Amino acid sequence: MSDSITIFDTTLRDGEQAPGASMTVPEKVRIAHKLADLNVDVIEAGFPISSPAQTEAVARIATEVDGPVTCALARTKEDDIDAAGEALADGTDTRLHTFIATSDVHIEAKFDKLGNTMAEKREAIIQRAVRAIEQALTYTDNVEFSAEDAGRTDPEFLCEVVQAAAEAGATTINIPDTTGYCAPSEYTDLLETVVDCLPDPDAVTLSTHCHDDLGLATANTLAGIRAGARQVECTINGIGERAGNAALEEIVMALTVRADAFDVTADVHTEHLTPTSQTVSAATGFPVQPNKAIVGSNAFSHEAGIHQHGVLEERTTYEIMSAADVGQDAEQIRLGRHSGRHGLFNRLEAMGYAVPEGHRDALYDRFLDLADRKKEVFEEDLEQMMNDFGDDTVAAATGLPDNGAALNGGTPAYRLDQFSVHLSSDDEAKVSVRLQRDDGSAPEEQATGEGPVDALYRALDHAVDAPHTLVDYSIRSISEGADAQGEVEVTIRYGENQFAGTARNTDVIRASAEAYVDALNRLVAAQEHAESVEFVQNGIMHTYGE
Repeated sequence: MSDSITIFDTTLRDGEQAPGASMTVPEKVRIAHKLADLNVDVIEAGFPISSPAQTEAVARIATEVDGPVTCALARTKEDDIDAAGEALADGTDTRLHTFIATSDVHIEAKFDKLGNTMAEKREAIIQRAVRAIEQALTYTDNVEFSAEDAGRTDPEFLCEVVQAAAEAGATTINIPDTTGYCAPSEYTDLLETVVDCLPDPDAVTLSTHCHDDLGLATANTLAGIRAGARQVECTINGIGERAGNAALEEIVMALTVRADAFDVTADVHTEHLTPTSQTVSAATGFPVQPNKAIVGSNAFSHEAGIHQHGVLEERTTYEIMSAADVGQDAEQIRLGRHSGRHGLFNRLEAMGYAVPEGHRDALYDRFLDLADRKKEVFEEDLEQMMNDFGDDTVAAATGLPDNGAALNGGTPAYRLDQFSVHLSSDDEAKVSVRLQRDDGSAPEEQATGEGPVDALYRALDHAVDAPHTLVDYSIRSISEGADAQGEVEVTIRYGENQFAGTARNTDVIRASAEAYVDALNRLVAAQEHAESVEFVQNGIMHTYGE
C-alpha cells in the first residue's frame, strides 16, 4: 500500500511574499475556501506578528474554513510564537510553524550577537529552536520546525539541529532549499542524511520546501519524496519569493500521472486545480503564462496538424492526462450576447461560483454589458467579471472579494468617476479625470502627456494625496479575438514598498485608469496599517521565508 503525502499549501504566506502579490483579508479567505475544495491538508495562512491584517487572516481562516489544518508562521522569538498562537486560538485543527536559519552564510549575516565563534552561534541557534518548539507546544500539539537554508547548511550541524527539534517535540521537520540552490541528487542525499541521523524517523514527518531559482523546485520536491519526505510545501501557480516555490499543481499531477514511479498518493481533488489557479491569479494580479504546466491556457491545446490528427484519433497520443482531470475545458464553451441565463449560470457554477437568485439579474446585466463589447466571452472574462463584481451580499455569498471595500475600512479611498481623453496628431494627449474620494470630495484634474496613459496618470497624480512613484506598467490580452479584454498591471512604490494594481476591460485606457486607482487604494490601505509597513521597511518581510 502506498504512503500518503501531506499537501502543505503556503500560497497565502510564502506566495504572498512575492513583490506585488499582497492580498486583502477577504481575498485570502476566499482562496482558503478554494484550497479546502481542493482538499489540501494544511493551509499556511500567514505570519501573524508581521501585521494586524496577517493576524486577522489567520484567525478567520482558522475559524471559517473547514477541512485543512490552519498553520501560522513564527520566528523562534517569544513574541512571534505568542502572536501565532493567539491568532490560532479559536481554531479546532491548527499547527504552529517556527523556523530559524542554520546555514553559515545566514548565521554570519543575521546572528552576529549570538556568540563570538561559529560554534557558540550554532549552539545558541539550537537552544533557540528548542525553546521555541517548547513554547509552541503550549498552544498546539502540532508543531513544525524549519531549518532555514537547509540546502546550504553543513550536514553535520543540520543533523544536530534536527535531532534537537525532534527531541523537543516537533512533529514535522522541514528541510527547505530556501535559495533553490540544490540539484535533485544533492537534495535527495541531504534528506537521506537527515533520515539516517534521526533516532526514530517514523516519529516525525519529514517535509520539503523548495524554491525555483534554478527552475528545479518541482524536481527537488519529487526527489525529496523519493528520499522519504511525506509532506511537500508548495503554492498555487508556483508563486512566492523571487522565482517562486514548487507549484502545487505540478507536484500533485506528477504523483497522479506517474504513480508507478513514486508509489505515494496525494488525496487532492484535481478537478479544482484550474479554478483555484485562476482565483489566485485574479487576487494577486499575476497572470498564468499560457504554457504553464497543468493550468496554463495552452496546456491542452494542439495547433500542429500532426498533433491535431493524433489527438482526434486517440487523445493519449499527445495528452498524458485529460483536461477535465485538472478542471480545464477540452471543448470551448462559447458565450456571447445571445447567450441566455441558463448558459451563463451553468458555466459559472462549473467554475465554482454559486450566485444567489436575488443577485442574478444584476450579474446577468453585467455579463450582457461585457458581451455587447465583445463578440465572445471567454472563461478568463467571466473570472474577472466575478472578481470585479462589487455587491457586498453577492461577495459574501460567493466568497468573492468585495471589489476593494476591504482595502480601506469598507470603502476604497478612491473611485474612478469619469474621464475624457482628447487626442490629435499635432498636440500632446489631454486628459480630464474626476475621482470620487472616501471623504465625499470629487476632485477633477486635467493633464497633458506624451500619450493618453501618460496624461491619464499625470491627472490622477494631481487628484490624489498619496505620494508614490510609478514603477511598472504592462498590458496584455487576456482572452481571444480582436475584441479581447486587455489586462493592465501597474506597480507603484512608496518608500521601500511596492503595491500592484490590476484591471481588465475591452477599453484599455479605462483599464489603465482602474489599475492605477487599484494600486493607489492598496497603498492607502497599507498606510492605515502602519505596523505592517514599518515591518516591511525594516527588512523582515522579505527575508524570513524558507
